[in-house]
Amino acid sequence: MDVHLYFSLIPEALIASNLPPEKFGQYYATGSSYKSKGQCIFFEVDPKFRSGYFDIDTAIARCVPKADGTPKHSVYISVYRVLEHLPIKALGKLYLTTAYGHTIGLERGSEVPRDASYSLHLYQDMVPTNSLVVSNLDPVGFYESVTTHPLKFIRFPGLFFVELELGELANDPENGNIGDLPYSFIHHLREALLELKPPVGNEPSSKETKMVHRVHSLEFPYRMVKHGFYVGNGHDIAFYPMLSHRELRDNYNQWWRSANV
Repeated sequence: MDVHLYFSLIPEALIASNLPPEKFGQYYATGSSYKSKGQCIFFEVDPKFRSGYFDIDTAIARCVPKADGTPKHSVYISVYRVLEHLPIKALGKLYLTTAYGHTIGLERGSEVPRDASYSLHLYQDMVPTNSLVVSNLDPVGFYESVTTHPLKFIRFPGLFFVELELGELANDPENGNIGDLPYSFIHHLREALLELKPPVGNEPSSKETKMVHRVHSLEFPYRMVKHGFYVGNGHDIAFYPMLSHRELRDNYNQWWRSANV
């Protein structure tokens, strides 16, 4: 039976499993007997990947089916500092599993998009921290501000994060209509966004980022994903574009319905 390698984001872990991605997502989100329930996000990792930091071969040797043929669900290889020791080139598809166990896979984009226009952004960091941050930097600028070119003393070796929708608040945080934004902290969010002053002329903004929640829930409505997901290690960064709402409704209806229950 094949052995797969997965890099889980909720929580951060490198795992070996006999389960293919869709079955692994179902198991990880709902448990083997549907006794638990929670979103999970994970990458499939190149099965040929090896590193002196991870004892992958020992885990693979232990990842064997039971005597009755039942596949081994998971063998944990590492649960700490996984991303910084995992090259971006080793990452395959990104999988999103709903709390009800339905999974879709996202392909890596051909390039990481840049945003030349000024607007405000809402980022959910997931690895190695789980903070919620607003910024006037585009996703690449935000990534660099905490990794390769830190604006403050805090510096991460890598980062996995997602940009979430702000709707009208992206351009008018004070008076913008909240529409269908599901966030329970709208007042606090508006205040944080108002602290981000736009740049004047060629001068940079006096404040590029503002913490909204230092420790935030890792679960979020998938329908609020704006553009997609970003993962980087050092100078290497990759982008996984999110499918449009129409494509999700038309081609992945069961996943879409379970994501919005």
